[in-house]
This record gives sequence, C-alpha cells and structure tokens, in this order.
Amino acid sequence: MSKPLKDLALRVRRIAIDTDRENVAFMHRDCSAYRAEGFRALSKIEIQNGHGKIMAVLNIVDDARLVGPGELGLSKPAFAQLQATAGAAVHVRHAEPAASMDAVRRKIAGERLAPQDYLDIIRDITAQRFSKTEISAFLVATGQNDLDRDEVVALTRAMIQTGQHLDWREPLVADKHCIGGIPGNRTSIIVVATVAAHGILIPKTSSRAITSPAGTADTMEVLAKVALPMQRIERVVRKTRGCLAWGGTAELAPADDILITVERPLGLDAQGQMVASILSKKVAAGATHLLLDIPVGPSAKVRSMREAQRLRKLFEYVALQLGMNLQVMITDGRQPVGRGIGPLLEARDVMQVLQNDPHAPVELRQKSLRLAGRILEFDPDVRGGAGFEIARDILDSGRALTKLNEIIAAQGKQTEHFSLGRLRIDVKAKRAGWITAIDNLQLARIARLAGAPMAKGAGVDLFHRLGDRVKIGDVLYRVYADSPAEQAFAQTRIQQSQGITIGPRTQLPQAFDVC
Repeated sequence: MSKPLKDLALRVRRIAIDTDRENVAFMHRDCSAYRAEGFRALSKIEIQNGHGKIMAVLNIVDDARLVGPGELGLSKPAFAQLQATAGAAVHVRHAEPAASMDAVRRKIAGERLAPQDYLDIIRDITAQRFSKTEISAFLVATGQNDLDRDEVVALTRAMIQTGQHLDWREPLVADKHCIGGIPGNRTSIIVVATVAAHGILIPKTSSRAITSPAGTADTMEVLAKVALPMQRIERVVRKTRGCLAWGGTAELAPADDILITVERPLGLDAQGQMVASILSKKVAAGATHLLLDIPVGPSAKVRSMREAQRLRKLFEYVALQLGMNLQVMITDGRQPVGRGIGPLLEARDVMQVLQNDPHAPVELRQKSLRLAGRILEFDPDVRGGAGFEIARDILDSGRALTKLNEIIAAQGKQTEHFSLGRLRIDVKAKRAGWITAIDNLQLARIARLAGAPMAKGAGVDLFHRLGDRVKIGDVLYRVYADSPAEQAFAQTRIQQSQGITIGPRTQLPQAFDVC
C-alpha cells in the first residue's frame, strides 16, 4: 500500500528546461517517494502545493546535481503553472488515468464520438492529464478517421468552452485568417492596419508557424511584442481598434495551443482539426465576422477547386452552428505571394507595401487590398463592391501605415534588432526559358532548414515569379542562414530540387479562377 500523500513531501526545484507547454517533473532514483509509490519513468504524477495541483510526466534521473533525492524538479511550464516557490514543499502521488482515453480508443477503432466525449477529451488535454503520446493518438485518430461535420462542431465547441473568451460588446468585430500553405502570404498585417484605420474593430490573434517558415505572429514579432496577456490585448484593441498578437499567451482555446505543439513535429494538419483550431480561436477572441482565405494550387495545402469548395462548405457549416458570419475567398496559390519567405524578409515586404514603396511586391499589395476590401464590406455603411477602392485609398494615403505604427507602439515596439542571415546561397538557373512552376512546399522547406522561423533573419528571397523569362546563371532566389549547419541543410535540400521549374512558355499553368 502507498504511503499517505502527506508523507511524500519533497522540496521543489526549478529546472531551466523549456518543455513547450508540457509539464515535466524530475525525480531522483533514490528518492523515498519514488520507492514508496513505485513510480516509473514517463508515468503521470499529480503534484500539489498550497496553490493547487498540476499533472506532469515524470522523468527519473541518477545525477544528484540535477535533482537530489529529497527534491522534485519541475520544468519551466510546470513550475509556472503550479506557482511554485523554490525550496517549498510539494506532495506527489500517482495521477488518476484520464477517463477520456476510453473515448480516444473508441475513435481509434473508427467509432463516431458524441459532443460530451470531445468535451471530456479537451478538458483533460487542457488540464495536462494527457501525455504528448496520448495527444498524438487523439490527433492521429481524428485525422485518419475523418470527423463528420457535427463532430467538427463538437470539437470546436469543446475547445471554446475550455478557455477564456473576449466580449467586445460591439455588433461588428472582424477577423481574417488564411489556412496557410503559401509562403510569403503575409497579408494579415496589412489587412489589420487598413481595416482598423477605417474604424472596424479587428483584434487579430495569430499562431506561430506550425509547418511553415513563418506565421503572422513570427513576422509581427520583428516589429513589435506579440506575447501579450489578455488584459494587454484588450487595452491595445480599445486604444487602436486592432492588434496583431500571439494567441498562445491569451489562453484563448488553450487546448489548441497544446495540440499544435504535437502537430508541429508530426507535420499533422487534418482538415477537421484545422477547422476546429481556426474557428475556436476566432470565436474565443470575440469575432462576429470572419473572412477566410483558402489558397489553391498544385503545391498548396488545397490542390484543387473541388477540394477547396468541400473545405469551404465545412467551414461555413461549422461557423453557422457557432453563430458566426463567415465569408470565404478562394485565391490563387500557385506561388508565394510576397518575395520574402521567413520572418524578417516577410516583414520587409509588408513595410514596403504600407510605405507605398515602388519596389513593394505587387501581388502582396493587390491581395491585401482585395481581402481588406471584402472585410470593409461587412460594414453596413459600405455598399457591396466599394470595399476595394476604400481600402486602396486608406493604403495610398498612408493611413494604414500610421495605424500599424499606433498598434506597434501600443503592443510595445520590438527592441531587438534582427539582421539577415550572414551565410548566403545564391540559387541560379541551370537553363534558359520561362518559369513554369514554383513549388511552395519545397521553398518553405528550404527556408525552414535555413533556420526560419526560429532565426528571424533566415529564409528565402525570391527574385523571379511565374511567367518570368530567365537566362542560364540568373539568380532565382537567395537563401539566408545564420549557422553553417543550417546552411548545409538548406544546400542539401536545394541539390535535391531547386523548387523552380524552367521550361517553354507553352507550359505556363493557367491561373485558378478565384472567388
């Protein structure tokens, strides 16, 4: 029989290890609690102090310099969540297995789950009762065994219910989101600045990159602080009518941020999970109106118009059940939108557009105006079709730039200076002809191997686009890296494929009909 909980008191010690939102505990093999309770490595334990209790995955160590026999080490996330004080007493015991794992097993077997099953699972994930292995099982099960549309609604509602919510007490709160898959598609910063300058409330909370070289939050972090608590986000939005913040610190649909930490290394992005992830965050952030961008292209997430329309209908159905006004734009995703791929390069493109620089990427400017114009038409005082011209006037007049500078000042200007990677690779054309294809996925992988988004100055700078004529030796793009290892990784990938196809003009692909 195990000793009573009160007899297993240990002194807590902070271990400076970032475990990416997973609570991890460290116990010495000679610890009396380890022997009394029969703990095993990677088992789940419950840790309690005067503030409350948390669940953590246990690691067993043999080095007393890390954790002594009378101590319990806690990773940075676990130490913070427990509100622990170094040296204070904590009590440990076996954690009760998450009851909702039964539902996960049923999903693995192909069973359809009920709304209560999803609520139980998401509550357990939010409470850290699931290990990353168990979360992986849930993600794979819901990815492999397609969720029907009502299951997606149930998953979305569960993710909304288990986090904080913002209520702006306004009839029109706008947001914009792209499903991703297109490098350099950094329209959100331009759109938010334009829409907020018009006066529509647009509190944009964004994720960091999952499988891409940069997310909106990664790029905005070049310009301003993005890791803002809920109260700070509210102050910024009340003052400026907009924000561009990372959603991970605001505890909006927090289960989504936990799931992303597992999806990222596994490269998972199933459609049902994606819909739940996006819409749960938007509803929790208080959005009433959402514009969704679905790019379509041969190397985009969505490869055909048929698939895009299927995804569109799923988004529209779930949004309707949640009471959200959703509009979808299906856009051309055959190539990167801006020239830069990576946080610093993308921030450069954004600022060139906002500054009306003649060298600004034309496609980034035009797409941003189309998206902003559609959002402006949510305003009942803006007649249908007039949004684009209003957005263009706001951008051309400099009001959008002024608004972004206001948002940057309110969020806190970035004090760290970022530079482009010191190591460079010029990728040159091996033949003459026309650029007939650009592989979004390959260029994104090259940028990530070069160090993006962790290294803000790493990435790919694209010099040519679809339809351009090139000669042998012309530089197609330049890769920036900070370390020789990352440069070598990127070089190896380039040797496998440059990601750009050069051929006769007759092989140029037709543009997708966008709507």
